[in-house]
Amino acid sequence: MRLFIVLVICFFSLHASDWHSYEDAIKLQKQNSKIIMIDAVRTHCRYCVKMQKNVFDNKDMQKYLQNRFIMVKIDLDMDDMPLGIDVKMTPSFYFIDKNHKVIKMFPGSWSIKDFRDLTKNIGR
Repeated sequence: MRLFIVLVICFFSLHASDWHSYEDAIKLQKQNSKIIMIDAVRTHCRYCVKMQKNVFDNKDMQKYLQNRFIMVKIDLDMDDMPLGIDVKMTPSFYFIDKNHKVIKMFPGSWSIKDFRDLTKNIGR
């Protein structure tokens, strides 16, 4: 029962933030040229959970990120990173341009203000 509840919460968290698979993000990027933002996480990473709860679940931040990026969340316990990216810690954030190159990367858990400041000039 506990696992079911966790899965339901994760599903709604992913849906609310409009996360995509990397494959879908590539297709969307061809249509709109937005930068892909990959959030590399692990299932039991407390800092990943903290980012989801304190940053990505915030409605204003969701709007800000969705306007600027195509958002991809990859759980490294279940999936591999694209482009041969070697993740050293979670959460880590990778920003991919239309040429499939990492143009920015930073690790860690951030506040809304700090994450906004870190992302405001990406792709501009």
